Amino acid sequence: MAATDTDSKHHWLRRDDHESTKASFPELFFDLVFVFALIQLSQTLASDFSFGIAFDALIFIFALWWVWIHTTWVTNLLNAEIVPVRLLLFGLMFLGVVMAIALPKAFEEAGIVFALAYALMQLSRSLFALYAFKGTDDASYMTFVRITVWLLVSSAFWIGGGLVGPESRALFWIIALAIEYAAPIFRYWLPGIGASPPETLDVNGEHLAERCALFVIIALGETILTTGKTVSSHADGGPIVFIVLVGAFLSTVLMWWIYFHDGQEQVSETAEDTSEPQTTAHHLFTYGHLPIVAGIILAAVGEDFAITHPHEKGAFNHALAIIGGPILFLAGTMWMKIVASRMVPWSHVIGIALATASFLAVPYAENVVIQFLAVAILFTVALWEYVALRRFRRDAA
Repeated sequence: MAATDTDSKHHWLRRDDHESTKASFPELFFDLVFVFALIQLSQTLASDFSFGIAFDALIFIFALWWVWIHTTWVTNLLNAEIVPVRLLLFGLMFLGVVMAIALPKAFEEAGIVFALAYALMQLSRSLFALYAFKGTDDASYMTFVRITVWLLVSSAFWIGGGLVGPESRALFWIIALAIEYAAPIFRYWLPGIGASPPETLDVNGEHLAERCALFVIIALGETILTTGKTVSSHADGGPIVFIVLVGAFLSTVLMWWIYFHDGQEQVSETAEDTSEPQTTAHHLFTYGHLPIVAGIILAAVGEDFAITHPHEKGAFNHALAIIGGPILFLAGTMWMKIVASRMVPWSHVIGIALATASFLAVPYAENVVIQFLAVAILFTVALWEYVALRRFRRDAA
């Protein structure tokens, strides 16, 4: 009977063909939950963006990214077109909806709901992978044994944080995230059985690159949705609202251009051609895309401030989003392009320096001016890189 069960599970693994590199419809359906989650996060930040709330938001950004990227790793290894994997994704979707609903009140009365939903998403997915690889791929099976143990430990801190008072909750959840983010670095080391050998998972780099690119589109799309909603509720604000809308739209388009014009294609090729796909995927996607996504989310919050408080001066908390978002985004795309091409994109270095220097203008400039300063910096980076790439390709030809 065991042999029959094992044979029946071989088709649970992702096929090694061209079609398997493409994101499947169940995966795209699963991503819809994170559109809702990101909107919830942006609205929570925009409603009260103190430095304390900004710190709490980092916990949510780290958590949302981690549960999404680890689900993407599992669907990278499994066949998302079969019924069991589809049912897994539907179950994770429901838990994701619950988690997103609880997010705005996670540091108040909904902490345990958020923690339970998050922990169940992480553990149920890992246990499913454990069952899928049992008897079909011993190396991957043992890797997921290690992953499951690490997640059990982190889940205890997530749930413990949900049960304690709000004043202690952040500490518990920071420890939980530290455990989860450290786990791949230590290759899920466990006493008695040691660390997972390198390159044990049969990673499809092209698929991971496409999935992360689609998540970047989700984040950019969320920016447009939240900006549009904010503008529609302030339609009586006069010409300044339309001016900020133009700046916000340009900012979103420029971030799309900087990420997709050249970098994403390089990343996909690097992830597919490397001799160390698992290690490279961790550098490019697991950790490398986090500042990109965080930067886009912060930029969306900054655009909200520029629309709702266009003439306010000296608001460093607003500037933290308006300028800090592009800084994070440029830092993430710079790292991505360095890993992919082994070349430093100097346009990004200068863009980060200019954006950092822009904080000096915060005491004297209105939010709308700071917003257009951020747009000008993104435009400078995009134009510089475009011209440099054209010159490089012309010289190479």
